[in-house]
Amino acid sequence: MKPWLRGLLIALGVLLLVLLVGPFLVPVPPQEGTVPPEQLADPDSRFVEVNGLTVHYKMAGSGRPALILLHGFAASTFSWREVIGPMSEWGTVVAFDRPGFGLTERPMQWTGPSPYSPEAQAALTVGLMDVLGIERAVLVGNSAGGAIALLTALTYPERVEALVLVDPAVYVGGGAPGWVRPLLNTPQMRRLGPLLARSIRDWGVDFGRSAWHDPTKLTPEIWEGYAKPLRAENWDRALWEVTRASRPLGLEKRLGEVRVPVLVVTGDDDRIVPTEQSIRLAGEIPGAQLVVIPECGHVPQEECPGPFLEAVEAFLR
Repeated sequence: MKPWLRGLLIALGVLLLVLLVGPFLVPVPPQEGTVPPEQLADPDSRFVEVNGLTVHYKMAGSGRPALILLHGFAASTFSWREVIGPMSEWGTVVAFDRPGFGLTERPMQWTGPSPYSPEAQAALTVGLMDVLGIERAVLVGNSAGGAIALLTALTYPERVEALVLVDPAVYVGGGAPGWVRPLLNTPQMRRLGPLLARSIRDWGVDFGRSAWHDPTKLTPEIWEGYAKPLRAENWDRALWEVTRASRPLGLEKRLGEVRVPVLVVTGDDDRIVPTEQSIRLAGEIPGAQLVVIPECGHVPQEECPGPFLEAVEAFLR
């Protein structure tokens, strides 16, 4: 064998060894100061077992309609704090933490499909309704929560009365590209994944500010509310499991199947899910209504609660 070829094969072998073994040599220090989610609960927090998971939720009001609130990525029930009270004057309002976020249980072992998958989250939404005795509900979903709300309506149409999709991530998001997803399931990435998830502490504030038309409204107190779940046990591992389980859902191909009334709400300055995509969505769902809130970003229920509530109340009436 020629020397240059032998050298090339040796170099490739070393590179392969580094890729296979290197991740296991990277130290992943244990999280310090994390506690069981129940220790982070608010006075109005509630917990209930649904589909084998202990789900954290908040509930206000009574009667019909029932409104189920689904938060976006890296958010929690906290993101609905400005509107739960006013909405409870219309009927029953339930906000819950989707798996991997907030104070809902973060399982590390399971059999069968991942509890962090979109399908499992849709099933959990309906399961929570069953536990609470809610036959049909209006699903109100923000960002990634909007995608789960739409998936739930398509999967369980008999349980959904209407949809309010707030800057929904239907055409964007959906996790890593198809060619990357097999890599996420390798032992190497399963080891490094939680370490990568911890980087949200570094970029989370900037990401949060980009969700607001006026970033100065994201005060340190509000950021603390968002960051509190990062003190829950296994939050980093669960966030990585959400990443592994995410995938494109192809919801944009099924919009013609939607048979319930739909309201699409967006800020006119959404830099996370571009406003144009929400406008497009309202045009592609049969009979959907559209409200564009001026001088507002990706989280109108927080940044512009007054106009948001007016739009939803008018829609429900």
